[in-house]
Amino acid sequence: MFIGGAITSFLFLLGYMWKEAHSNRVRHVTLSFPHFPDNWPQLTIFFISDIHRRIVSCRMLETVKGKADLVVIGGDLAEKGVPAARVRENVRRLQAVAPVYFVWGNNDDEVHYDLQSLLEEERVHVLKNKAEVWERGGVPVALIGVGDVSRKEADIDRALEHVPPQSFRILVCHNPAIMARLGEEQHISLVLSGHTHGGQIRLFSFGLYEKGGIKWHGNTALFTSNGYGTTGVPLRLGAPAETHLITIAPGKPTTEKKCLSKTGETM
Repeated sequence: MFIGGAITSFLFLLGYMWKEAHSNRVRHVTLSFPHFPDNWPQLTIFFISDIHRRIVSCRMLETVKGKADLVVIGGDLAEKGVPAARVRENVRRLQAVAPVYFVWGNNDDEVHYDLQSLLEEERVHVLKNKAEVWERGGVPVALIGVGDVSRKEADIDRALEHVPPQSFRILVCHNPAIMARLGEEQHISLVLSGHTHGGQIRLFSFGLYEKGGIKWHGNTALFTSNGYGTTGVPLRLGAPAETHLITIAPGKPTTEKKCLSKTGETM
């Protein structure tokens, strides 16, 4: 009886972990910055990172259509063994939400086809050490993308080369370790990252990495996602799969507590 109960409990746990790894959760987050330009409307980003082998849910994307100004893929769109057809389909689904921007992750180079060409064919804006700048009323906002840190492909100076000094700056890098290379002189307000999967499998709140969330480093907010897919095993525990609808607005700096209190969730 004990063995049977243990097996049942184990199978239940596996089922729960599989469900957590394949959930289609959208977290709604508002991030406030005192120097975000007042003459801009709120900027909303649908942020999805670490897709890996998953197929992005159309039902999930329906909940964010009409709400996002742009889509940002935070790296690891693919990995070894992921067919080009799946990547293309995922990109097309995301394109139906808003224009798509992409930064490279450490696993994206593992595919046997030319991912760069595929993305260009699908009109994805690839930000590898480059930036996209928008202006309204003469006030610029910059979306800056850098290469993967672990592959030593991140060149922040090159990425900032054509970014106006007075711009509100959002930096996207797959690996949150980019924070160690940022200084006050670069005036980065927000960093979006993934890579860590929030530890993916956590035991009693302990994991290989911290759970996703927001942390302040001086005047820079680091926002790290648990990610949408998995690596190694298709299981999660204590760090469920997630995507984010991030609204950036003027106001008092958002603390982690405030961020969580303003977070809604759709499945």
